[in-house]
Amino acid sequence: MNYQQQANEFATATGTKLKINRSDYGYHFTNDKENRYIFNCTLTRKGKRYTFNFGQSIAAGNTPPTMYDILTCLTKYDPETFEFFCGEYGYDTDSIKALKTYKAVKREFNGVNRLFADVLEQLQEIQ
Repeated sequence: MNYQQQANEFATATGTKLKINRSDYGYHFTNDKENRYIFNCTLTRKGKRYTFNFGQSIAAGNTPPTMYDILTCLTKYDPETFEFFCGEYGYDTDSIKALKTYKAVKREFNGVNRLFADVLEQLQEIQ
């Protein structure tokens, strides 16, 4: 199945809507060396919403992200504890930068889980 189609079918089946609120141009990721378009997005489902920034690939320029782009980039697995996160992803547990990254990932997972807890396994299949 086409990846875009899979994401769109998931969105339709689960009543998920994507709204692009605005875009900025600048550094999105900590290690960015080039500016990129940063889209402020809101996902809504069942009366709940999750708003976040999405850093578009530099190659895609100012093209707004698709439902597929968004759903594949979301944190769909609980990072659990800081120690577990560091062990899984190769971060140093004695790093402030790693702790900030962990907190951001945990915050994103909580937002995703709030919207998709009942269909999280289906969401995890979108890759």
